[in-house]
Amino acid sequence: MAGWVMIGVPSSAGAHHAGQERAPAALRAAGLVDRLRAAGVAISDAGDLPVTPFAVARQAAAAVASQLEAGQLPLVVGGDCTITLGVIAGFRRHHPDVGLVYADGDADLSTPDSGGSGIFDSTGVAHLLGHGAAELAGLDGPPPLLQPSRLAIVGSDPRETSDAERRFLAQAGVSFQEAPAVIEDPSGAAQRALAAVTPASGPVVVHFDVDMIDSGDLPLGNFPHYGSGVRLQHAVTLLRALTAHPSFAGLVLTEVNPTHDTDGSQINRYVNAIIEVLAR
Repeated sequence: MAGWVMIGVPSSAGAHHAGQERAPAALRAAGLVDRLRAAGVAISDAGDLPVTPFAVARQAAAAVASQLEAGQLPLVVGGDCTITLGVIAGFRRHHPDVGLVYADGDADLSTPDSGGSGIFDSTGVAHLLGHGAAELAGLDGPPPLLQPSRLAIVGSDPRETSDAERRFLAQAGVSFQEAPAVIEDPSGAAQRALAAVTPASGPVVVHFDVDMIDSGDLPLGNFPHYGSGVRLQHAVTLLRALTAHPSFAGLVLTEVNPTHDTDGSQINRYVNAIIEVLAR
């Protein structure tokens, strides 16, 4: 297996408020890279992209494409969810058939003109499927960045998804499992997501937004989600199953806001979880 490389994307460009841009530094300070190495994971550190309020997706695409050219497995540490648009754009330069499992507390189907908050952080999936701002939807040429058959969403809080959005996903052919499916059987949810995307995809990227986890258990999400019932261990089991698949090709970590963790204890729990996912 190729070695991992950590790419830090310290951006809150699409977020509800600042703080996520501190996550790559906070996770390094908590020993993410050193502790992965100690656990037997071959990983290098490519450093961070510049702290920037704009254009971060395009920079992330270039960084990911460069590391893929070198034969590395990207561990992309954000930053807000818009960085995943850049990661997919970077993969497409080498693998136009890239697939994505989107493990997130939200379906992220808003568009800038849909009447919601207007925050780009809540629009990631819409832009991946070719809707919304042309600059993002067309990040790697004519949209969409992803065909619906190459996308599976898992872990969304049912309270955050409208019936209209559920109908949209069903009609588009996007695999969609909400939080109760993860709580009931995390490994089964992972296998269903993979079964949905792998027939149409080559390599598969996994996006993990920490807000999939109930903030009552792990209060690190930039936009808190209380009461979903998804525990940290549910997420670990889900991610271990996803990353064990032969098609797995990269991991994106998003939405960690270190300002929610004054003593570092929750960051430490998060780092332990990522080590449990990646160290085999």
